[in-house]
Amino acid sequence: MAKYLITGGAGFIGSNLADSLLKDDKTTITIVDDLSMGSVANIPDSSRVTFIEHSITDHEFMSSLLIEKRYDYIVLLAAIASVADSVDRPFETHQVNQEANLNIIETLRREKLPFKKLFFSSSAAVYGQLPEMPKREDQAVQPLTQYAVDKYATERAIINYGRLYNMPMVCARFFNVYGPKQNPASPYSGVLSILLDALVNDKPFTFFGDGSQTRDFVFVGDVVNAISGLLHTPMAVNDVYNIANGKQTSLMAVAKQLEQLTGKPLKASFKPERSGDIHDSFADASKINALGFMTHTPLEKGLAQYVASVNN
Repeated sequence: MAKYLITGGAGFIGSNLADSLLKDDKTTITIVDDLSMGSVANIPDSSRVTFIEHSITDHEFMSSLLIEKRYDYIVLLAAIASVADSVDRPFETHQVNQEANLNIIETLRREKLPFKKLFFSSSAAVYGQLPEMPKREDQAVQPLTQYAVDKYATERAIINYGRLYNMPMVCARFFNVYGPKQNPASPYSGVLSILLDALVNDKPFTFFGDGSQTRDFVFVGDVVNAISGLLHTPMAVNDVYNIANGKQTSLMAVAKQLEQLTGKPLKASFKPERSGDIHDSFADASKINALGFMTHTPLEKGLAQYVASVNN
């Protein structure tokens, strides 16, 4: 049996990952989530899944869980995921996005716990507004918010722990993930889920800026494949990888595609760009592509699947 721990496993990406991992009938999963962003409804209904409603900021609890259960694979997805929220709550963001994860890797080191691989979800936000495109893992970074600072600091700590103490760790910088189970009602939700919700339910949608800002939109199924690949590929260790589609698309262009897929016009308004928001971003995905397991769902196909999941 392969034993997995997924923090934030009731959330969008974590629950999709759990669905995928359960296809192997020798897998058991423990999910730790405080439900601040996730939902019990997202968690797979399986006897091989154990759900614990708890905050990862409870260091004693998380250390005890790791010591008692001895997981094979540890996937760190729990986070305050909103850049805007991190601007409003910088210290709380730091506690969740850095301190809690440092406690986990320090427990593994201090207790000499055996495990096969640990995965940490970093973010494209670490690149900031630096002009060089596409974004490569070996470029300079410019974290502009507490969210980005914590993601980068934790990423580097995990890689350094791995190298210094011979611990198998890997990190990935997620670009703009979209797809089924993304919750548009959450204040932390990705822009595409809010955009699709506005179209489906005839709600107004606000562009912060003129809609020309660009992102690298990556389908959640591709992200799940990438996480699993990084966990199970021995050469992917103590390093960081972009998880992205490698294509640049404006938000306005995506809005027009979703209008066509739903057959509805968007009730759009425009406000100034928000503090800390990045105008343009897309990735060089060649590093993870070279490992041979990264999939790249075309945006048109991924959006169609996403719309279909919402309409069902």
